[in-house]
Amino acid sequence: MAQPLVKKDDDQEDEEYSPFLGIEKGSVLQEARVFNDPQLDARRCSQVITKLLYLLNQGETFTKIEATEVFFAVTKLFQSKDTGLRRMVYLMIKEISPSSDEVMQVIIVTSSLMKDMNSKTDMYRANAIRVLCRITDGTLLTQIERYLKQAIVDKNPVVASAALVSGIHLLQTNPEIVKRWSNEVQEAVQSRAALVQFHALALLHQIRQNDRLAVSKLVSSLTRGSVRSSLAQCLLIRYTSQVIRESGTNSQSGDRPFFDHLEACLRHKADMVIIEAARAITELSGVTSRELTPAITVLQLFLSSSKPVIRFAAVRTLNKVAMTHPLAVTNCNIDMESLISDQNRSIATLAITTLLKTGNESSVDRLMKQISNFMSDIADEFKIVVVEAIRSLCLKFPLKHRSLMNFLSNILREEGGFEYKKAIIDSIVILIRDIPEAKEPGLFHLCEFIEDCEFTYLSTQILHFLGKEGPKTSDPSKYIRYIYNRVILENATVRAAAVSTLAKFGSMVELLKPRIFVLLRRCLFDTDDEVRDRATLYINMLAGDSSVGKTDKDVKEFLFGPLDVPLANLETSLQSYESSEEPFDISAVPKEVKPQPLTEKKAPGKKPPSFAVSANGPTSPVDAYEKLLSSIPEISNYGQLFKSSTPVELTEAETEYAVNVVKHIFNGHVVFQFNCTNTIPEQLLENVIVTVDTSEAEEFAEVASKPLKTLPYDSPGQTFVAFEKPDGLPSNGRFSNMLKFIVKEVDPSTGEAEEDGVDDEYQLEDLEVTAADYMLKVPVLNFKNAWDSMGPDCERVDEYGLGVRESLGEAVSAVINILGMQPCEGTDVVPNNSRSHTCLLSGVFIGNVKVLVRLSFGIDGPKQVAMKLAVRSEDAAISDAIHEIVANG
Repeated sequence: MAQPLVKKDDDQEDEEYSPFLGIEKGSVLQEARVFNDPQLDARRCSQVITKLLYLLNQGETFTKIEATEVFFAVTKLFQSKDTGLRRMVYLMIKEISPSSDEVMQVIIVTSSLMKDMNSKTDMYRANAIRVLCRITDGTLLTQIERYLKQAIVDKNPVVASAALVSGIHLLQTNPEIVKRWSNEVQEAVQSRAALVQFHALALLHQIRQNDRLAVSKLVSSLTRGSVRSSLAQCLLIRYTSQVIRESGTNSQSGDRPFFDHLEACLRHKADMVIIEAARAITELSGVTSRELTPAITVLQLFLSSSKPVIRFAAVRTLNKVAMTHPLAVTNCNIDMESLISDQNRSIATLAITTLLKTGNESSVDRLMKQISNFMSDIADEFKIVVVEAIRSLCLKFPLKHRSLMNFLSNILREEGGFEYKKAIIDSIVILIRDIPEAKEPGLFHLCEFIEDCEFTYLSTQILHFLGKEGPKTSDPSKYIRYIYNRVILENATVRAAAVSTLAKFGSMVELLKPRIFVLLRRCLFDTDDEVRDRATLYINMLAGDSSVGKTDKDVKEFLFGPLDVPLANLETSLQSYESSEEPFDISAVPKEVKPQPLTEKKAPGKKPPSFAVSANGPTSPVDAYEKLLSSIPEISNYGQLFKSSTPVELTEAETEYAVNVVKHIFNGHVVFQFNCTNTIPEQLLENVIVTVDTSEAEEFAEVASKPLKTLPYDSPGQTFVAFEKPDGLPSNGRFSNMLKFIVKEVDPSTGEAEEDGVDDEYQLEDLEVTAADYMLKVPVLNFKNAWDSMGPDCERVDEYGLGVRESLGEAVSAVINILGMQPCEGTDVVPNNSRSHTCLLSGVFIGNVKVLVRLSFGIDGPKQVAMKLAVRSEDAAISDAIHEIVANG
């Protein structure tokens, strides 16, 4: 063993120390000269290699000369017969492997490794295979392929495992060669060695993963009991779950394939297999209570295991099940209550959050007492999980909002980091919005928090929220003191936010306006120019000076109206604006976010250029839509959001109700988000919903809807309708829409609505789902490289007559609109008087399938246009589908 580099004093025996403390690259390189000694000291050489590996793994970089000298010195150690030193040599060569242009180094190390690969010492063979496959290229791989195939079926499990793991890595760079090893890998799957069977199964699945039928056959053959390794059995369970998901069947429509195998694994002798099988069953789509019962039973038994890792795995799985099937987990509550005091805080946190999801209304108070003692012992990341669970519990039992809100308020005053405090604030805000009775106590808790808040961001967010909700309370004046205290005591950013909040109270509450004027005038003497500028602006606006044409409606629109342009676009426009006599016009700012081109890195021997699934930049609304949809229980389980369309207007301008729709595309569902605005001040709309007629879209089945409880004047709201898409390739459809609601008259003097309302409806424009909705625009910077790297395996080519067209440009535009793809390299622009043109398109089809299209147009007779369409994609079925879309379009 290596001697420590720092000697411990007698009084430092209990202190931790690093044996690598204080080492430097220069001194270690000097020590590396020991590799050149005629009489090698194996122990000392191992120590020096250990130091070199430590430096490399700490991010230390060696110059080319230093690396070359170390490499040549290390290769001299191949003459040593010391087994331990030889293992260190292999590790060092992997870390400083020579590049292809360093011919001499490549020859030396390759010849040495190939010699070891044929050695009689199994340890040498295994390590040589791993290192050689790490540094090899395609040419050398064909030379040693025979040795690798023999190694896969070698009797020594260490050698076989090394060859299989190397095959997994080589599959990424040389898939054609590795796929030829299928017979040997298939034989290795039957090995009695646990690790060999595990690695062989992993490699065999990766070889066949793009062939669904082959994967299904693999699972079918192995579920008959030929897998002995527990690790391989866990892997097989995952592949079985994949086959079940891809089969598209569920327990209602028919028996799930291989489900009996998952149930049989619940009785396996290895704990890890039982846990994996239980987790797989609970994650099946449309799982029933009957299917869940055996899995929940074994997980309940594991809650009392003596092994912390088993308890953790069980409670984590139950925690996930509680999100979708809380009643199924209720029987485990007694066992989970005993885990609240578990020494492992991760287990205790999961137990608490699961109990919060499954508990009933009568158990809330008892749980709150247990949590109060528990919160001080856990880290912030666990506290955040508990806070989110409490929020869900409060929304589930609104009558308990007072005690739960008080609990959130109490922990808000305790010590904690930014993310923890933000999670509490977000929870209180959501409860205020969703539970009317919680509004005033919740706002009061927020006011108390900003009195002693150390985070500027949270203070400004709370002030903004107070400005929106505070004026609508029964006594808005009680919040003014808290807000003005921020003007006196806080930094410039918070002071500026407080000034804006005061102005909002002044515009909404007429009785407070004189007091607000006094406070805003005091702000005119602030040391910060933004605070002074805001105060000046709001004083002039609230004064209602007719000379500048500002009405109360204009003031409210300015203070409360949404910013309908992306901040990135606004920032760009402001930066490019040059001061002149013409004022800056915000209406000229573009409202669409421009997609960011992808950066492609082409390197020899690497994978083809990758496409990003989302083409939007960092300011894309996709993230906001995902967050919104995931907060809706009826929609949150639809998986990853693939695409959201731009809003489509369903009403004419200047109508009494303004409605537009955003189409959200998921792999198995389409969700319509109807954005509604009531433009009549004297009306309050309640129970707002859009009913959708699918008589012209029969393949779409409505599965969920979420109405809008209230829609006040000039306050946008959303209602949602979700449809299940047909299996297979996406279908088109036309939907008729009717806006339905209850109208209540509003007294202009008091702002209160009448108790009784009248049912009413409003016809909206029809809406279409087309093929372009299933395609995401993703540009590529170098189309030729992307096209060549895609390969001709899934290429489909055909010719079409496009009929009479006004021009070649009109034909190009029509095909681009049908496909919804991104034009590349400016090829969507057709030169004047051109009789032929080539257009290049790229995109990602639903299912994250990359697609490239080459369109060749030509004039064929008077105004007749012919087109040749060539499609390359990662899936031949998608290439065929693109042709079908064009043919039907």
